[in-house]
Amino acid sequence: MANYFVFTALSLYILLLYVFAKMAKSEGDNDAFFRAGRKSPWLLVAFGMIGSSISGVSLVSVPGWVNQNGMTYIQMCLGFFAGFVVIAFVLLPLYYRLQLTSIYTYLAERFGRRSHLTGSCFFLLSKLTGAAARLYLTCTVLHEMAIRPLGLPFWFTIGVILLAIFLYTRRGGTENIIRTDALQTFCMLLATVFIIWGVSAKLNLTPSGIAETIAQSPMGQLFCWDTSSTQFFFRQFINGMFITIVMNGLDQDMMQKNLTCSSLRAAQKNMCLYGACILPVNFLFLSLGVLLYTFAAQRGVAIPDAGDRLLPMLVGSGALGTLVVFPFTIGITAAALSSADSAMTALTTSICVDILKVERKEIDVKKALRIRYHVHATVALAFALCITIFHLAGSGTIIDTIYRLAGYTYGPLLGLFCFGLFTHRRVIDRAVPYVAIISPIICILLDCLAPILWNYHFSYELLLINAALTFLGLLVFSKNGINRTTSPEIMLQ
Repeated sequence: MANYFVFTALSLYILLLYVFAKMAKSEGDNDAFFRAGRKSPWLLVAFGMIGSSISGVSLVSVPGWVNQNGMTYIQMCLGFFAGFVVIAFVLLPLYYRLQLTSIYTYLAERFGRRSHLTGSCFFLLSKLTGAAARLYLTCTVLHEMAIRPLGLPFWFTIGVILLAIFLYTRRGGTENIIRTDALQTFCMLLATVFIIWGVSAKLNLTPSGIAETIAQSPMGQLFCWDTSSTQFFFRQFINGMFITIVMNGLDQDMMQKNLTCSSLRAAQKNMCLYGACILPVNFLFLSLGVLLYTFAAQRGVAIPDAGDRLLPMLVGSGALGTLVVFPFTIGITAAALSSADSAMTALTTSICVDILKVERKEIDVKKALRIRYHVHATVALAFALCITIFHLAGSGTIIDTIYRLAGYTYGPLLGLFCFGLFTHRRVIDRAVPYVAIISPIICILLDCLAPILWNYHFSYELLLINAALTFLGLLVFSKNGINRTTSPEIMLQ
């Protein structure tokens, strides 16, 4: 019975999303697709971005973390907010002053064309792998619960979901996504609250009983002050801050929505409100995790090896009741699609603007539209390929995998932007791609050798080491003077 609930909920939700997108009066041109006419309401953008950043991974993976790490993930969330403040008052003024469509155009202004392409390529690699990893988990859950019992293969699930995303984003792009993401964020948060209510009802807990259960649980620990632990407060806080800066402030996907606001002031308010909302939303997920593990312990349910599987297993088995199946399906689908649709749009934008340069005057409007349609379709196929690779390779805890991938792929971006913003030196542009490739390779070697040589296990601080290596490499291949006429100070004014 649960399988039919999941299939029905999935079908109805995708249909609702498509109808909602069709109702939007989008122009369908590249300006609407890339920039939404720079007239988006900041409050709507902030609310929609919650769903984009959280994705379906958070709904199942963050609750699964509490068994090993308690609620100490909240320490990273505090760091997230600090990172959002840095983005709002350091990076956004730069982006608005230069009136950027793609934020990596800054690298061309500061260093040159090869640096521009290097930044764009690292973003493409980072976003494609990260977004595909998030969507992979959702596809796996929905496939196991609804599609596989019908005798259909995994590639069918991938195809249906990616086709749905492609259809409602191919015309309006960012303009449509800002509206649909707000709808999806609402659905995801409402579904999470409903699931918590369903679990607490099974445990016979009142709201005060929920708070007492979390407070008394050994998994309810919020802060860790053990300096030798990977969960040490300051280690997690700093990691969270820089992860936010690179995965939001240096990410075309997240910044593209901010750049659709009518003014810098509106974008800054959007960013600060969005950052403030991340903390309570993740606290909601962590609380759900404590309740799920408490429920499993009381009922003698075997805990799966991967924490990602606990909530889907309990829902799919009917242990939480059939009433939870519908909101769970809506919640995980809404979170996954709101993350994947904006990622596909941002990848299309970066390829078109940074690499193919479709906004050049010599390219007429109709040709630019055709290029964008073809690129968008190619990006959808690339997603399908990456998800298939993840499926064949298997995975552990996806959210941990995503943050580790970010350390390798976003590190060079952080190093490039820091060097451009905070130094006066002139970089040899042709050397930048080599520096950006060598730095992650060194980090991979360090990650492998550190446990053997120093009995040390790296966490997400590899991101900072990667950025520092990139910065030092750029310093070696630089000399006094600015590559372009605009100095960092003037750009930040």
